[in-house]
Amino acid sequence: MTSRRTVLLGIGGAAVLTAAGGGVGYAIGHADDPEPATAPAAQAAPPKYRSRPDLRTLPDVTITTPANGTAPGYVYLTPASGTGLWGPLMVDDKGSPVWFRKVPDPATVAIDFKAQQYRDKPVLTWWEGTIGGTGGQGVGQGEFVIVDTAYREITRVRAFGTEQADQHDFVITPNDTAIFWVYDPVPYDLSAVGGPKDGVLHDCVIQEIDIRTGKRLFEWRARDHVGVDESYAPLPVGESAHLPYDYFHANSIGLDADGNLLASARHTWTTYKINRRTGELIWRIGGKKSGFAVEDRAKFSWQHDFRRRRDGSYSVFDNAAGITKDREQSRGLIFKVDEQARRVTFVQEFLHPGKLSAPTQGSFRELADGGSFIGWGQMPYFTEYAPDGTVRLDGHLPLDNQSYRAYKAEWAGAPLDQPAIGLHVDGGTVIVSASWNGATGVAKWRARAGGQPGALTQTVEAPRTGFETTLTLPGTPEYVVAEALDAAGKVLGTSSAVPVRV
Repeated sequence: MTSRRTVLLGIGGAAVLTAAGGGVGYAIGHADDPEPATAPAAQAAPPKYRSRPDLRTLPDVTITTPANGTAPGYVYLTPASGTGLWGPLMVDDKGSPVWFRKVPDPATVAIDFKAQQYRDKPVLTWWEGTIGGTGGQGVGQGEFVIVDTAYREITRVRAFGTEQADQHDFVITPNDTAIFWVYDPVPYDLSAVGGPKDGVLHDCVIQEIDIRTGKRLFEWRARDHVGVDESYAPLPVGESAHLPYDYFHANSIGLDADGNLLASARHTWTTYKINRRTGELIWRIGGKKSGFAVEDRAKFSWQHDFRRRRDGSYSVFDNAAGITKDREQSRGLIFKVDEQARRVTFVQEFLHPGKLSAPTQGSFRELADGGSFIGWGQMPYFTEYAPDGTVRLDGHLPLDNQSYRAYKAEWAGAPLDQPAIGLHVDGGTVIVSASWNGATGVAKWRARAGGQPGALTQTVEAPRTGFETTLTLPGTPEYVVAEALDAAGKVLGTSSAVPVRV
């Protein structure tokens, strides 16, 4: 199996650390310690976060257009780089981490991290698995994770049958069912389109699963409704001729206002509305067999993330690039569908100030206040727009990264573990570094110190400053704890008492 690293990325004094447990605390050596008898060839760099040295390779998020009148909420990313630190990442409008979870080794990656509702409660969801494919196209084999506001795993949603779920989308419906794609390689006669008679087709399958029971409620197969001749993707040739032909490449699934399904297929340049009861196509827009006349400015290609907007219009992330390049820039595109006149008309487009072209991936979503948010996929940028198209936030991961999608949504997290603390002795003071991964209610931090864990009389406070806050204690006490406080001064959580190592 080709790894995600190949497929997706083809397209980043010596401290002594001792850990007392996850989120408990780390003690770090004295800054004035004498050099060891044999000095190392190269001195190790200090950790990015002294309270969480395990996050040394967590990628930085840079904000290039500072937040100006932005919608409330956090930015949701799934960084993909060569560091090996893969997982869902939530950051604030300053680019500072709010929550991160590393996904399991050895080859598991995270995709499509977002906030949803399950059983009328807020949850976070993402996909975990491995990605391979042919022709540089990512096909996932994995499952979906649902966690609550304390970051406890509620359940994992798996595909029905022997196949595994694809990463491209995961939607929890108001009925607490899950809708997603499965890529199923099936024997197929491709001779009509120039391929082998004994070829293999990647059939794209929609499954709707009851989350609680795992029961399959609905299934739809692309090959029963969409012809192989509708694809713009070239056939595998030569030694690859018998690998699965990814003719459809489904990449989004969702609900229209009437409860029927909306789907996007990148390789047919088409968006579909599907009857959720019968599976019949209600209509298709774009591609070789469009049921609507599409205005030139509303045409799209190699697209992602087809959605209905609150005013009745539709949106799509128009990559306009992929196997071919059809426009100079990718864009967020909004259009109207007149079902009576069978016509699609242009409404608005959202371009990046840097004139980005994203050959793969990407997302385009409406925000609660009427603004819009774009994740630029293979290009590691995200952008928030006012309703009139003005950029009110722009940022990016390191340029050797990418994030399949990017979202923005509100979230209130209250983790059950303890805050983390790191200590660093500098001359006659103790530098206290405090953090609490995922805690969104922390307004300030208090460090307490003393000669015994039960007798901590020295205190200092400081406002929270990003993922990690630094406080300075004069003198060299024996023990230190860090307390996370809300805006009213209430203690939300307390670290373990960590000894000061001199």
